Amino acid sequence: MLTRRAQVTRLRAVAVEALRQYPLPAGRLTFVAHGENTTFRHDSAAGRHLVRVHRPMRHGRDVDPEAPILSEIAWLRAIRHDTDLEVPDALDSVDGSPTVVATAAGETRVVSVMRWMEGRIHEDSPRPVYFERLGSAMASLHHQADGWTPPADFVRLTWDHEAFFGDVMVYGDISASECWTLLPAELRTRFEGVAERMLPAMAAQEDVGLIHADLHLGNAVFAGRAVKLIDFDDCGTGPRLYDVAVALWEQRDEDHYEACRDAFLAGYRSRREIDDTRLDDYIAVRQVAFDLWFTGTAQVNPSFADDLDNVHRWSADMLDIVGF
Repeated sequence: MLTRRAQVTRLRAVAVEALRQYPLPAGRLTFVAHGENTTFRHDSAAGRHLVRVHRPMRHGRDVDPEAPILSEIAWLRAIRHDTDLEVPDALDSVDGSPTVVATAAGETRVVSVMRWMEGRIHEDSPRPVYFERLGSAMASLHHQADGWTPPADFVRLTWDHEAFFGDVMVYGDISASECWTLLPAELRTRFEGVAERMLPAMAAQEDVGLIHADLHLGNAVFAGRAVKLIDFDDCGTGPRLYDVAVALWEQRDEDHYEACRDAFLAGYRSRREIDDTRLDDYIAVRQVAFDLWFTGTAQVNPSFADDLDNVHRWSADMLDIVGF
């Protein structure tokens, strides 16, 4: 496994090569994050932009790597057209496409560029007021999706039981089924219990549609009273209650959870109804999905590997809290 620094250095070269295909002047490229995708901030006379170097096989083994990203951008553009929600604005390349394929340092990746979203992220300072605003924004997002017809070539993940518990996903560069074998035996058994209990529940779920699928406080940018929604990389079709669970999941074991939950649901219900009866069940689903993702990513990302045991312990504790 390459060191984290070596991985970022190679992907920075990909980003530099990709930027030659966009109508941007020369500027400064600053590393942002190396997780699911690898991202950089580009500052130039044309303003500030986010450069996303996308992970291969993110959306499956047999999917055209550009199609899901083009579909994500199609939804983002529809949201911007149909609502007053602030979501990322994709920049078209000189060839007119919002995605390019770039090769450098032995890596070939799909790259996209978004205009930078200014504001503050309050992931480390959660307060009910932020959850109320996030809940309202999520409801508006779901309402837009209810009335929007995606184009015929729209390709995104389907967040169903098989995606969460089967062998649909690729985490890091290994299959979901391989990730299951890497789990501690006791934790794997508990995850299998979540899968068994949720099979009929997910089959019976009626409120299903396009969701963000990763809309927690870390993917919400606050500016004044506005909340901007970022990082639609996981978006696809799934239970709306799963989207809600993702927003609240990291707070579930905190003393302030009930206040944040009530504020979020009040914000959501100010624009759209939702049945939250099985909220804890979907928080368990999120915990399983997160742990499997973290386990797979740890096989290719040294910083994830260093924290893997802690994540497994947190998963066990979270399942205790939500009754699995």
